[in-house]
Amino acid sequence: MRVCLTVNGGPREAEAWEGESLLYFLRERLGLFGSKNACEQGECGSCSVILDGQLVCACLVLAAAVDGSSVTTIEGLAEDPVGVRVQEAMVAAGGVQCGFCTPGFVVALTDLLHRNPAPSEWEVREALSGNLCRCTGYVRILEAAQRAAQAGRG
Repeated sequence: MRVCLTVNGGPREAEAWEGESLLYFLRERLGLFGSKNACEQGECGSCSVILDGQLVCACLVLAAAVDGSSVTTIEGLAEDPVGVRVQEAMVAAGGVQCGFCTPGFVVALTDLLHRNPAPSEWEVREALSGNLCRCTGYVRILEAAQRAAQAGRG
């Protein structure tokens, strides 16, 4: 089947098998490799994208179900001032180690800061509860969230 959608602000379309995930579609059909394939069960958050304004795990969404939708991936955040701020804060705080989980964290933090520009530590922890990191211990990622929020308050 043909899937037509808006990805990172531009129209995209490709053939998809009825049972393939949005994650597979983005990576293999559209060549957007930023979202990572880790657990394929919606447990790790490495494949997080924003689908029609909602943070979702792309591994749990069927590509066929997003026909006509709008998706923002980590690649699309390069044009988003909040996304850029989050990425810069992750680097400055040392929240990036192996980098495998980083795209999911950046997408989740960007989503949070769009909804709540001044989140409490507990709101940050809740927003990131669907993302797993095996390297950092989260301290640097939480610091990055604070830096990004503070930078937004100028």
